[in-house]
Amino acid sequence: MSEMYDIIIIGAGCTGLATGMYAGRLNMKTLILGATSGNELPVGGVITLTDTVDNYPGFIHLTGEELAKKLEEHAKDYNIPIKEEKVVDVSRKEKMDCFAVKTEKEGYNTKTVIFATGAKWRELSMKGADEFKNKGVHYCALCDAALYKDKIMAVVGGSDTAAKEALVLAQHGKKVYIIYRGDKIRPEPVNAKLIEKNKKIEVITNTNIVEIKGDKFVKSVVLDKEHNGSKELRLDAVFGAIGHIPLSDLAVKLGVKVNDKKEIIIDRNSKTNIKGVYAAGDVVDSIFKQAITGVAEGIVASYSAYIYVRENEFVSYSE
Repeated sequence: MSEMYDIIIIGAGCTGLATGMYAGRLNMKTLILGATSGNELPVGGVITLTDTVDNYPGFIHLTGEELAKKLEEHAKDYNIPIKEEKVVDVSRKEKMDCFAVKTEKEGYNTKTVIFATGAKWRELSMKGADEFKNKGVHYCALCDAALYKDKIMAVVGGSDTAAKEALVLAQHGKKVYIIYRGDKIRPEPVNAKLIEKNKKIEVITNTNIVEIKGDKFVKSVVLDKEHNGSKELRLDAVFGAIGHIPLSDLAVKLGVKVNDKKEIIIDRNSKTNIKGVYAAGDVVDSIFKQAITGVAEGIVASYSAYIYVRENEFVSYSE
């Protein structure tokens, strides 16, 4: 006999943990599965790689790891099991009117599924980016900045994420460039001020990197326009911050609709086009993506799943 869950949440980042907590509060038999292909991060997800979190309501300042731990502890307080198993397939069991969730280790049945699978870093595509990956080309300042103490580094991108990455790099390196193809970088005001005040950071706009050069490790980059009289800029490391790719492949395979960015389309109740399937966080089509917005979408998803389970006469099934 296969155990039947009310809700299985795929993803154990901030969104997944908060979703599980609230599902437990609603007395739903819930399981959180912590990994999918392309996202092998530990419980807590991407936020654990964030040095500083100053915009999560209720906490003036804490690290991403601290926030993730608090959310995990809250979920566990409702006795929600969290398994670090990679989900490889989600399918509909028509005869049983439920879903089968298969991991690399086990198979589970559930009345509803909530995708909180998040997103992965969009990788750089210029010549040399693949060749020097993890040899000077990186995507997480908190993870790798310490390798480049007193070195020269660059962040590619113009978002708030790029600004925050540059600020972390500046704690370790002697010089940090932000290289952005647009006219002006667009961090949040508080981070814009920090960038302006930091003498180690220089912003280069209207410029692209066309090649990353080196021998065993990165030594320089070639720009598409001159900077200080040369198109070649000496660097020891390049950090990409050019956005994310939503991890929606499992949902797409199930028949869930996505937009042209592969983000799962949801309504204001976190519902997808398939009954009993919900989504929240960085994987969905919300314009503004933050830990707090993902958590809110996840809590709404758990309540929508609760209503769905209660309005349908589910019974115990066996195979």
